[in-house]
Amino acid sequence: MAASNDRPAGRKPQSEPTAEGASIDPADVARFSAIAATWWDPKGPFAPLHKFNPARLDVLRREALTRFGRNPRAIRPFDGLSLLDVGCGGGLLSEPMRRMGFAVTGVDASEKNIGTARQHAVEHGLDISYRAATVEQLAAEGAGPFDVVLNMEVVEHVADPKRFLLDSASLVKPGGMMVVATLNRTLRSLALAKIGAEYILRWLPAGTHDWRQFLKPEEVRRMLHDTPVRVEGPIGLSYNPLTDRWSETDDDGINYMMLAFRD
Repeated sequence: MAASNDRPAGRKPQSEPTAEGASIDPADVARFSAIAATWWDPKGPFAPLHKFNPARLDVLRREALTRFGRNPRAIRPFDGLSLLDVGCGGGLLSEPMRRMGFAVTGVDASEKNIGTARQHAVEHGLDISYRAATVEQLAAEGAGPFDVVLNMEVVEHVADPKRFLLDSASLVKPGGMMVVATLNRTLRSLALAKIGAEYILRWLPAGTHDWRQFLKPEEVRRMLHDTPVRVEGPIGLSYNPLTDRWSETDDDGINYMMLAFRD
């Protein structure tokens, strides 16, 4: 007798749907897929994100607490709320947001990223729904809506940023919020976030960013103008080389976050 998990002869194993959509930049997907196994290595290619995470998590937690009127002293203040992490990578944000209580869905165009994220979540006992997909696919399927949609350091990597942001905004539940984090297209960001970080300090693999794809805050605001969301910000984030830490600041010349609320 065949074992219960054997496949009938001639039947091919079913594969999961793959990510599809106009926003995908194949070169960027390939670049991140090539280093997908290193997402959780704090000294690997994603070391800058590990250092960046505490600062952006502080902003996310504070803004969500305010938006949803949750108790800041609670261990899991966001129980009962849903969150979509777009371009989740290996899950560096998905996991802490799940620990705060959100029911988390993470999507990424790279199947290898999703594989790394799933494995790490299982190893740490976290029930996160991961899927190789794009926001266009989710919007077309009528997925969600979600109380929170995160677009963290993703929009500068997509081929069609306006379509990407419009589809993302359509997935926000009434009363919910979206957070867009990206890099400003300034001469300082060219010098520091592109040339300095990739070619001098070697914080990031060369070619990680295309400075021409960086968006100014007013461009993000303009792209979201005809959507049901109300855009606020920017909130600047800056790195202090003396303390080796990131913190919130009024300076949005390099890294910044925008908040979009659906009333």
